[in-house]
Amino acid sequence: MHIVIVSDTHCGHEELGILKGDVLIHCGDGCNGFKRDPEDVNRLDRWFSRQNFNVILCIGGNHDFEIERRARDGEVVFANATYLQDAAYKYGGVLFYGAPWVPILSGWAFYQDQEELRRKWEGIPEKTDVLITHTAPFGILDRDRHGHSLGCSELLDRLQVVRPRLHAFGHNHASAGTARVGQTLYVNASVVDSQYRIARRPFAFEMQDKGIFPVAA
Repeated sequence: MHIVIVSDTHCGHEELGILKGDVLIHCGDGCNGFKRDPEDVNRLDRWFSRQNFNVILCIGGNHDFEIERRARDGEVVFANATYLQDAAYKYGGVLFYGAPWVPILSGWAFYQDQEELRRKWEGIPEKTDVLITHTAPFGILDRDRHGHSLGCSELLDRLQVVRPRLHAFGHNHASAGTARVGQTLYVNASVVDSQYRIARRPFAFEMQDKGIFPVAA
């Protein structure tokens, strides 16, 4: 299964061009939370419509106020992607699970306090193969450009139980990259730099029974 992962496109998705594979994952912050233009979501959805994948999965991030509103009001978030919010999606025998919640950033989209975060993460099924969140777990690819760890300790606790094969997220632009801890491959798929400029290509992997291997996007 060819999986392509992006995060934190911040309205710069068009610069990534047309991608192809089996599953496209967007880990949130597709919008510009400083301007809060509702049309940002529609523009991202139109970009999804041009991508060459069997499945497109997307969650929200702290900049995605319009996604948060549509989900809260029971509206369809995307016409051309499956939106996941505390929800699972199974494809090709692989169980994906997505959740957008973030710590620390009170007043931003999808913020939850520590107690509520713990409750949200408890909903992650133990048999999850691919976990999609916006925040990183604490201490794993979660440092900002000043070196501060901003990941979620409650998420890290849950990962000791769930142990997915792949955990995709974004949020901290300065920590984009991959790390393997135990049986889990962690991917911070942020494609922008600290100035919100597209600075990286999407992250792509071939998921096989014997492992997960990086490939060209």
